[in-house]
Amino acid sequence: MHNKNQIVPESHSTDLDTAQISATTQIETTSATIEMSIITEITTESLETTTTTNDQLGFPINATWKQNGTTVAGGHGTGNELNQLDNPHGIYVDDDEEATYIADMQNNRIVQWKFNTTSGEIIAGENGSDELFGPTDVTVDKKNDSLIICEHGRSQVVRWSLRNRRKQGIIIQDISCFSLVMNDNGDLYVSTYNNVRRWRERDASWIIVAGGDKLGSTYGLLHNPEFIFVDQTYSIYVSDTGNQRVMKWTKDAKVGDIVAGRSIHRTDLNQLYNPSGVLVDHFNRIYVADRGSHGIMRWISGATEGEITIGGKGEGADADQLNVPYDISFDRYGNIYVVDQWNNRVQKFELDSS
Repeated sequence: MHNKNQIVPESHSTDLDTAQISATTQIETTSATIEMSIITEITTESLETTTTTNDQLGFPINATWKQNGTTVAGGHGTGNELNQLDNPHGIYVDDDEEATYIADMQNNRIVQWKFNTTSGEIIAGENGSDELFGPTDVTVDKKNDSLIICEHGRSQVVRWSLRNRRKQGIIIQDISCFSLVMNDNGDLYVSTYNNVRRWRERDASWIIVAGGDKLGSTYGLLHNPEFIFVDQTYSIYVSDTGNQRVMKWTKDAKVGDIVAGRSIHRTDLNQLYNPSGVLVDHFNRIYVADRGSHGIMRWISGATEGEITIGGKGEGADADQLNVPYDISFDRYGNIYVVDQWNNRVQKFELDSS
């Protein structure tokens, strides 16, 4: 079982800002405040852990990945057919079910693609926006046999039954959620436009665990954070997209540390350009889907520069190219899955064992 947020857990060139807006902000909120209320439509036990640890990964420290990716979802143009995607956002790789779940945002649905298949299956949102509106991320609650979905378009987090493929209820309401993950205690972490919140279903309570109550660029604030990774010590890694950096917040910390991007000494390799998906491997190395460079960058812990691991060859649709990489995940074998947003596909880059 694997969650993108464990590891081991958007396009652009000169018109980067314009491209980012057209790709993502069509469902973005600009509200100055966020209120969160708990809805008691459903009662369940605490969320089953979908682990955010890295102990399943076993690749060596000098591992590399094949530079030509294989399309494992989409790749047939923009559309709503079962072999197509439209502006995909978050991804969850489920090794147990040998499938990926994709938040197919513009199609208002969550699709499941079994490994080695040529088309997907609608799991949530079969009836369009009336049923699910603007989903941006998804995770699996194994214990309750359900999906947890960030329904950004309605500012809520919802539960969806995998058994009968019906909405079971609203978990959190009035939150401009962008992404979500679960830790090994079943706690749910949700990113909003200026912070990350941890929600505990068993207590029906939440607290801010990264960022504050306003946008900012200091060590205690975030600016439009997107994807999250939580490690075994409950440290939170968050792509602080508006500040072009990745931040790490240790458990109970009031301020974070910059672990990628925004260096005093400016070079291409120590900067990020609209970072999105983030992962951490079992060597504490950070992987970032860097939309502006159309590549996946890796940062060694404590390093002042990153390195391009996948892509970074300009925007394109060839097997060795990406066009706005948005979210990333490992499977249990260390292969990397990339949501290649503007190509409307998911690419799999295999661990190179040669």
